[in-house]
Amino acid sequence: MRRADRLFQIIQILRSGRLVTGRQLAERLEVSPRTIYRDVVDLKYGGVPIEGEAGLGYVLREGFDLPPLMFTRDEIVALVMGARLVRAWGGVSTARAAEAALQKIESVLPQKERSRVAATEIHAFEAMMPQRVRELFDTIEQACESHTVMRVAYRDLKGSETERVIRPLGLWFWGKVWTLVAWCELRDDFRVFRLDRIGDCTPTGAMFEPEPGKDLRAFCEKMEADEAARGGGCAS
Repeated sequence: MRRADRLFQIIQILRSGRLVTGRQLAERLEVSPRTIYRDVVDLKYGGVPIEGEAGLGYVLREGFDLPPLMFTRDEIVALVMGARLVRAWGGVSTARAAEAALQKIESVLPQKERSRVAATEIHAFEAMMPQRVRELFDTIEQACESHTVMRVAYRDLKGSETERVIRPLGLWFWGKVWTLVAWCELRDDFRVFRLDRIGDCTPTGAMFEPEPGKDLRAFCEKMEADEAARGGGCAS
């Protein structure tokens, strides 16, 4: 990676607003921590408002931004593909947002580059995503963000129906199937629910705080450990 590209990437990472250590930046950009320390010093001398110091971490002061950059051909293809997939397989709100994002992308491109959007022959068909699942997607996505405990009616593969009180953690897409990763209060364990098998889904009025051992990170670690032990995958 060229140094100019690395400096740009450092700014992009720090724009998240979270404290990032020099070691984390070094691992992300595959250079030594000493290189990162020198880069940060040079960025500061160049007027980039980075706060913090070596050994503690860095953060970019709020309000700093970079001038708009032009997308490459591959970036345009990736953005168009992502927007079309979300438009076809996302919730009602996210599908609208994807359409709006695609229009904004086109609006900032020069005429020559704008033609690449229409010429990107990567498509996703919307007919496969039932409207009820789209609406449920929005409900659950909002519950994941707000940490709202939900009560769901669920029908498993054998057709048995149960009612669960869950902590929704995240939505995962497996190709034609959206699943909800959640902590199930009934089973006192993680469970993965297919959205197309969820019936009623209503908030209980209770909220939950992310809890070690019951969060998405713990689920991922458990799934990786299970795969390593039996060589299998995550079944829904």
